[in-house]
Amino acid sequence: MSTTLSTPVISVRPVTLAAPTRGDDLQVRITAPVTGTDLPVIVFAHGFSQSMTAADPLVDHWTANGFVVVQPTFLDSATLGLTPADPRYPTIWQTRVDDLEQVIDELDTIIAAVPGLTGRVDRERLAVAGHSWGGQSIGMLLGARVLDADGKPGEDRTDHRVKAGVLLATTGLNRGDLTPFAQENFAFMTPDFTQLTTPSIVVAGDNDQSQLSTRGPDWFTDIYHHSPGAQHLVTLHGGEHTLGGIQDYSSTLTSDESPERVDLVRRTTTAFLRTALGIDAKAWSELTATPAEPVGHIDSK
Repeated sequence: MSTTLSTPVISVRPVTLAAPTRGDDLQVRITAPVTGTDLPVIVFAHGFSQSMTAADPLVDHWTANGFVVVQPTFLDSATLGLTPADPRYPTIWQTRVDDLEQVIDELDTIIAAVPGLTGRVDRERLAVAGHSWGGQSIGMLLGARVLDADGKPGEDRTDHRVKAGVLLATTGLNRGDLTPFAQENFAFMTPDFTQLTTPSIVVAGDNDQSQLSTRGPDWFTDIYHHSPGAQHLVTLHGGEHTLGGIQDYSSTLTSDESPERVDLVRRTTTAFLRTALGIDAKAWSELTATPAEPVGHIDSK
């Protein structure tokens, strides 16, 4: 899969944010259009073991359509080499949310790292997006909670500065159907979505069979069915966990490579964000007015 960029963009990495209690400073990539003003922002959370260089097929499209994309590298990234023996490992899921909050808190510093970008960004038009574990991470900012051992919702990490969310291949509810490995090692896989009220779009593949749950691919649609904020569900026909290859171009990790699936993810998420952030009220309705998509279908509440 390849792409041709029609809009000049500039990318800077790493932008390093001091994080003395984290054990490693927080490194970030920022990519932005060279021209334009009042640019909206997407903070993107990568999946397990990836880094700030992930998701170029999405980042390229979003920036070509006028978005600034900011991508932190989390502690689980293979680039940092942490192992389960590291004392920080059991709480990485919480540190991920802390990292996202730090990125939002220090957006001005990150923006200033790109020559000529200061003064051209509309920080009020702020969205978060995430793939897989990244979807769980940004879901916390949208209002999702993690249930404790007694089944009670844990800490509320909702960030009201965030106006919209993009949840890509995001894991679902725990109804006693997690695999023993997931039950033992991933405490965050006990979500409650009832307070996720921030407008969001969910993307899932109907052939995404997780090794962490005995449920079928419908597990990745739970967040749509159980959160009041999730407005749309894009289901990719034949899509697996990488949704056709959103994490990289021609990646050997993609077993369902499909430029058509990736294009549908690009177009639907962009149209949703343009409408949800008040950029173009007709963007979503114009997208869904076209004939049915051959590689997927869209449901809306």
